[in-house]
Amino acid sequence: MKKENTGSVKIIPLGGLEQIGMNITAIQYDDSIIVVDCGLAFPEEEMLGIDLVIPDVTYLKENMDKVKGFVITHGHEDHIGAIPYVLKEVNAPIYATKLTMGLIESKLKEHNMMREVKRKVVKYGQSINLGDFRVEFIRTNHSIADAAALAIFSPAGILVHTGDFKVDYTPVYGDPIDLQRLGELGKKGVLALMCDSTNALRPGFTMSEKTVGNTFDKIFADNKNSRLIIATFASNVDRVQQIINSAVTYGRKVCVEGRSMVNIIEVAENLDYLKIPEGTLIETEEMKNYTPEQIVLITTGSQGESMAALSRMAASLHRKVSIQPGDCVVFSSTPIPGNEKSVAKVINELGMKGAKVIFQDTHVSGHACQEEIKLIYSLVRPKYSIPVHGEYRHLLAQKDVVTSLGYDKDDVFIAKSGDIIELSEENAAINGHVQTGAILVDGLGVGDVGNIVLRDRQNLAENGIIIVVLTLEKYSGNLVAGPDIVTRGFVYVREAEELLFEAKEVVSDSVDRCMDKNITDWSKIKNIIKDDLSEYLWKKMKRNPVILPIIMEAQM
Repeated sequence: MKKENTGSVKIIPLGGLEQIGMNITAIQYDDSIIVVDCGLAFPEEEMLGIDLVIPDVTYLKENMDKVKGFVITHGHEDHIGAIPYVLKEVNAPIYATKLTMGLIESKLKEHNMMREVKRKVVKYGQSINLGDFRVEFIRTNHSIADAAALAIFSPAGILVHTGDFKVDYTPVYGDPIDLQRLGELGKKGVLALMCDSTNALRPGFTMSEKTVGNTFDKIFADNKNSRLIIATFASNVDRVQQIINSAVTYGRKVCVEGRSMVNIIEVAENLDYLKIPEGTLIETEEMKNYTPEQIVLITTGSQGESMAALSRMAASLHRKVSIQPGDCVVFSSTPIPGNEKSVAKVINELGMKGAKVIFQDTHVSGHACQEEIKLIYSLVRPKYSIPVHGEYRHLLAQKDVVTSLGYDKDDVFIAKSGDIIELSEENAAINGHVQTGAILVDGLGVGDVGNIVLRDRQNLAENGIIIVVLTLEKYSGNLVAGPDIVTRGFVYVREAEELLFEAKEVVSDSVDRCMDKNITDWSKIKNIIKDDLSEYLWKKMKRNPVILPIIMEAQM
């Protein structure tokens, strides 16, 4: 083993900074790299047709022989969602706690990768040796069970990564966060702390998950004559457990709707993270055998996602469940920034169908507020602070909290994805940058849709398309047939016959002009048609559709 506190260690966030989601960080010492988390992000509104966004791992591909393993803090999509995609390119063993591994394995099964990928389930307090690193998993609390912080021992010093966390003294499942171990590490001396910033703007403490259970009991008691439909994050197993507890207390059957919800509940129940009494769960088809007040339906869609179960119910598109007047719908989550509009739309649609909607006090965050962040810093006492997990404003808010504790602002690093933060006992600095970015997944295509394709989709969505078809004679280039014009998303053809007739004239004139000037190069002819038609339509209608000329050749 090398002497302690020698050399420098590099922390290279490949995603997850300046955004919520897509968390992945490479940590390197000499020829050893370990990767913390491997998450995806969900597409933004302007990413038309995109299903998922995964990180660009060019840096890991270029240093494949140095990658010793992936260590995963917990089982949320923004920390494990990209594993099947990234491990097709960079295959290294995965280390995670039991429930986290269960959720990772259900992804690997979907992608038929169980045989290629080495996996090891790690217990709290256990350490793994990976090249020059030793990684210890430490118990924390979060909105999913089995979350871990990581103590990463390197020859340059100890790094602590909190993962997503909160301090919950009364968790629903398992034990409270291991503050003692964090304090012991602090006494040894910690080089840097990477701490979750998601709630760094909020003062005070985050409420315990248990408090939501009391709220559910009250909602069940107040709505004894209604069918209850509760929307929450699929991965919040503790929340699901509390809904089931209340359902059992009030003698209701539980039905689960939404693919991700069914999936996660299955994994959690198999691994004993969910206790569901015999006979409590029923299939959606069996709901008709019970009266509405005997049923509670747990569903996905608390963020207003258009394809999730609740949104489909609200829009009357769900095959098995329709919203009835008198139903009581509970949103057990807070809208993620950017989703407020879609959530409001679903709430309005539910209201129009006569449902009662509850969204106050039925959710607590899984992330630490300012006082808990201060607590962790006071225990770990790192030399350097690196806020992670959050948009720029969240990272800055953590910087403010840390400097309020007396840290020098130069010891707090607000980094961007791709920055190389090099740390040693003597000094710390951002030295250089590696390639990072977002790779778009559309159906089975990974990375084949880029900015240009998105720009075209945007353009087609906003302006429509006009296709001009004409046939030219092979040698003379004379117009034999056409021009015919087909439009989609531009004008309603039946009411615009005159416009399209004039557009045909414009195209015919363009072709005649080309003949007069002996232009026979098809791409030139196409460009002239495009320019002339575009100018005509702009003058006439102030619209800019995509124009696609198609020329066919006829041998006479």
